Amino acid sequence: MNANARQTRQTIRTRTRTQRAASHARKAVATGLPQTARTHLAAAGIPDTTAKRYAGAFSRGAQADVTVTVKVKLKKRTRKLVPVKLYAADTFAARLAVYRPKDLTAARLFEQAAHQLAA
Repeated sequence: MNANARQTRQTIRTRTRTQRAASHARKAVATGLPQTARTHLAAAGIPDTTAKRYAGAFSRGAQADVTVTVKVKLKKRTRKLVPVKLYAADTFAARLAVYRPKDLTAARLFEQAAHQLAA
């Protein structure tokens, strides 16, 4: 297998992963139930990797509508209960209207998502 074929397969895998994450996020948000910041960001059109990167900072200053605890698997058989913030659509839209990351490329994505969500 040559380098061109490997790169093509990687591109297809990346596009599939991105499309699948966005589709799952849109379906989850369409239920109307509160969702995590990452899910809302992915549904708003921000790539999933960027949504994962900025979800923590996005939710840092926001008041959550619901907080639940979930089990997170650590090394070996160890598990830990961690709190997860869930946001309703209107709370998310209000936070997205004012939040901008310092990275200019990401800030542009967030601004475009805010305009699309407001329209």
